[in-house]
Amino acid sequence: MTLHQTPQPKVDTLEEQWYVIDATGYRVGRLATKIAEIIRGKNKPQFTPHMDTGDFVIVINAEKVTLSGNKPNDKLYRRHSGRPGGMKVETFNQLQQRIPERIIEKAVKGMLPKNRLGRQIFQKLKVYSGPEHPHQAQKPITITPSN
Repeated sequence: MTLHQTPQPKVDTLEEQWYVIDATGYRVGRLATKIAEIIRGKNKPQFTPHMDTGDFVIVINAEKVTLSGNKPNDKLYRRHSGRPGGMKVETFNQLQQRIPERIIEKAVKGMLPKNRLGRQIFQKLKVYSGPEHPHQAQKPITITPSN
């Protein structure tokens, strides 16, 4: 290492921790910012923007997240099939009835880098609509994000 070189964390020495967050009663945006910070690794002292230094996050009870005001009826989620006329639009309430996990996934994905690194980091997010998850073997730590 030369005199003026910033030390980089070694990929071998990075330890990845697993966290569980219960989404019951939290606002979508506030929860998503905390999740994005953890899976990106910004809460660690060895954070490096061009490396994956983050931890895994398991979100349970995704169907119990909320929005403020009249947003449950006004907020729209769009997707497109790629075919002409293939735009599908649905409200927060409709998407929460159909696929509640997608609400948190879309919120977090929008806060990550739009490149290969962002797609790699996004795979560290596991969202489940109920209180059960299949990751007990990883011994996840339960955390509560501040409101």
